Amino acid sequence: MIKFLHTRIRVQDLDTSIAFYSKLGFIEKERKGSPQGNQLAFLELPGNSAFLELTWSEDYKTQCPEDLMHIALGVDDIVDYCDILEKGGIEIWPDGWREKFTSGDRKMAFVTDPDGYEVEILER
Repeated sequence: MIKFLHTRIRVQDLDTSIAFYSKLGFIEKERKGSPQGNQLAFLELPGNSAFLELTWSEDYKTQCPEDLMHIALGVDDIVDYCDILEKGGIEIWPDGWREKFTSGDRKMAFVTDPDGYEVEILER
């Protein structure tokens, strides 16, 4: 059996990114340096076995083109989850997401991390 372990994204400021992902529910499990001189932070969501690896290096300029990639999170109640995020100062998009959730069965919203990476939020 093959198991998915983690995905890595480059960030401009490790502490800022960790703070953002902590508001989404991630917990920092480990921080260390790599043999290449990068600083690495491994984040996990409780109940999941795959990690989100954040990497920072002084000589790398992070530029995330729009719609290049995203991660997706599944939540039980998207309205409750997005309310918590908004109260934590995170902007939810698209605009009018609450009204869009009153009809239809596909409920999704997005947030953007400090480096421009999109995080898709889906109601499971």
